[in-house]
Amino acid sequence: MSDEDIQTRAINVVRGLAMDGPQKANSGHPGTAMALAPAAYALWTRVMDYDASDPHWPNRDRFVLSNGHASILLYSMLHLTGFGLTLDDIRQFRQWGSKTPGHPERLHTEGVEVTTGPLGQGFSNAVGMAIAEHNLRARYGSQLFDHNIFCFAGDGCFMEGISHEAAGLAGHLGLGKLVVLYDDNHITIDGPTELAYNDNVGERFEAYGWHVDPVGEIANDVDGLEAAFRRAMTVDDKPSVILLRSHIGYPSPKYTDTAYAHGSPLGDDEVRVTKEILGLPPDETFYVPEDVLAHWREAGARGKPRREAWEKLYAEWPDNKAEIDACLNATGLPGWQDDLPAWNVGDKVATRKASGACFNALYDSVPALIGGGADLTGNTGTELKTASRLDKADWAGRQVHFGVREHGMGGVMNGIAAHSGLIPVGGTFFVFSDYMRGSVRLSALSHLKVVFSWTHDSVGLGEDGPTHQPIEHLAAMRAMPGLRVVRPADANETATAWKQLIEYDGPTALILSRQNLPVLAGTASNDGLLRGAYVLQPGDGTADIVLIGTGSEVSVCVDAAEQLASEHISASVVSMPCWEVFEAQGQAYRDEVLVPGIPRLSVEAASTFGWSRWADDSVGIDRFGASAPGAVALDKLGINPSNVVDHAKALLGRS
Repeated sequence: MSDEDIQTRAINVVRGLAMDGPQKANSGHPGTAMALAPAAYALWTRVMDYDASDPHWPNRDRFVLSNGHASILLYSMLHLTGFGLTLDDIRQFRQWGSKTPGHPERLHTEGVEVTTGPLGQGFSNAVGMAIAEHNLRARYGSQLFDHNIFCFAGDGCFMEGISHEAAGLAGHLGLGKLVVLYDDNHITIDGPTELAYNDNVGERFEAYGWHVDPVGEIANDVDGLEAAFRRAMTVDDKPSVILLRSHIGYPSPKYTDTAYAHGSPLGDDEVRVTKEILGLPPDETFYVPEDVLAHWREAGARGKPRREAWEKLYAEWPDNKAEIDACLNATGLPGWQDDLPAWNVGDKVATRKASGACFNALYDSVPALIGGGADLTGNTGTELKTASRLDKADWAGRQVHFGVREHGMGGVMNGIAAHSGLIPVGGTFFVFSDYMRGSVRLSALSHLKVVFSWTHDSVGLGEDGPTHQPIEHLAAMRAMPGLRVVRPADANETATAWKQLIEYDGPTALILSRQNLPVLAGTASNDGLLRGAYVLQPGDGTADIVLIGTGSEVSVCVDAAEQLASEHISASVVSMPCWEVFEAQGQAYRDEVLVPGIPRLSVEAASTFGWSRWADDSVGIDRFGASAPGAVALDKLGINPSNVVDHAKALLGRS
């Protein structure tokens, strides 16, 4: 059999799987996978450097399927090249408990680099991966880190606003090693893209500063596709986008170039006819002949010698080995915790400033740390005082300027973390977490080690007014599974929060104050934050009431407890910086902190939504804020000791 014959059959087998998976599931998106089968073949058998037997080899090329609805294409690649995904897994496409869910999920399926599906997210992840590759290569040498990031993206990805943000950043940085294939199939679920979209994508990306290669009608030309990938790989100073005109659903006689092929199984009759055109057995499903499988497996094993040579090189690496290990393990050097700063009782420090001090203190001992702000670097505690700026003139820099691109920043940070080797930190005002929520959700779903530094956390930010004052945001973020939301009470709790987030393998949201807060007695060298909540001040004897505070309101609780004591009411003060961690503690510990039978009052300068799980009553802000100096806004909205005292007495039934 000629090379051309085995190649044609290998591609057509992928097209068969792309039809069979959705058909059996009665759900899915066959058309894009069918159209892009030749591009995937060119990339996975001729171009990409990987070893299917070791999906975590640090110097592998990365592949991101941004148009994640075409997941059956990626699953076919992972099965055929030997990542451990079986044909039975493909048969269980989109079923409960399967390794082949409707959209690719990181950590769920071996070989899936990032969780994709929400369009444009994977594209921004690819930008983040390219940043990570450039940084690690510049810092530790091209012998250890020198690989490419490949991404397939479609019309939907480029319509979503996040793609504009990420593409602009990538072009500004001049990110070589990033190769994006734009699947220009002119189809969305509603119908032709012309219904709502007539962007000139080539001109748009040229304006961003990308290398643009309009290859046109070569979707079935494997040699031409390989040549396009290789041309892009030679461009060192720009990211590259290949503009490919494809035909969704090809070669289905009935559904090629139709919206139906985008989002629906083709139907038994059309699958049969299309298989006959492809030379596949029309009555056999999930057909993968042994010679075709062997051909694919040979491609999947081709990178094994290079991977083994890399491992030998790394095992004998003479320089910075401990530092590189710390990066690859996303942790610190031995004793890194000792570098965290401490503050004295009575100091007045905004927690955003304390967080910035921690970020800088760990710069040397946690070499994986990298980051900055969405144009708010100094405001959000994300300025690294001694770091150089990461850009095309200095890829080793660890200070990243994301620009005013909150959503793009979130997606890029996810890509940096998914690449491995770096811990990204990104900052903006807490209210603007709204702009990045989609990326934050994927960070939590993917269990990515990302640090969100969200500052100006309440109406205490002051004069900017209700457009900038977060109210419902704490409740919204606490509702997100897998995201640790940490609101430290003072500078010392902030340092402990940094200890916690470096040791945690998922995303952390640091919720930090603009205004100065008093450093409280009992927070220094206290690991209570590591358990989510703890008794900061026990009160006198048996407490009559428990005051539960977070962040800037813990000091309000301390002052209120003092006033209550003067009226012979004993109040214990609990600091509860992280609901999620406290919930994970055993019942015995939770009962130590929140003693059953004692009334509880929560105090937080935010929506009271959700506090009923911990408290009998709440002091909070269930309206939008107002423009005024921060202290005035807090006081006028009832975040003050006297209002807490009144609520406590009312809860106890005392006048």
